[in-house]
Amino acid sequence: MDSVKVLVKKAKKGDGAAFVSLVKQYEDVLYRTASRMLNNEEDVADVMQDTIMTAFERLHTLRKDAYFNTWIYRILLNECHRLLNKQKNYAPLDVHVLPERRNHDFENIELEEALNSLNPDYKTAFVLYYIVGMNTREMSDFLNVSEGTIKSRLSRGKIILRTHYNQSKGAMVYEN
Repeated sequence: MDSVKVLVKKAKKGDGAAFVSLVKQYEDVLYRTASRMLNNEEDVADVMQDTIMTAFERLHTLRKDAYFNTWIYRILLNECHRLLNKQKNYAPLDVHVLPERRNHDFENIELEEALNSLNPDYKTAFVLYYIVGMNTREMSDFLNVSEGTIKSRLSRGKIILRTHYNQSKGAMVYEN
């Protein structure tokens, strides 16, 4: 945590290498988060680039250096939502997108479809909790909703996913 504070202070003073080091620390989790929120690699690349540029341009607005990770996740999620709203891209995973995906195994495709079946609030909660690794209190602060709302979204999302999974398994049994 102290190294993040030091790097943020250096980056705020104009040290580009410090900013690059900061971004590299969070690059993988930012990419995984964007990949789960969006449906194609081009959108992920655009959002990642926009997030990094916005963070660089607005680093001076970060009040507490220790919260850099939460701050940059917020920027990423805002960029994802902006793009999704612009494209109205809340539809389930398109079959034409599948060949472009890095992971071709069936479980990952099922996971993508399951996440895409959730409404945006539940999907965001799942991504932040299971992909980013935030706890419910951090998510509450991050999303500016009560911790109870976060727990409710996670719980309801699990029920929806469980129902979705059972229906898809039942459909597969009847097809045979």
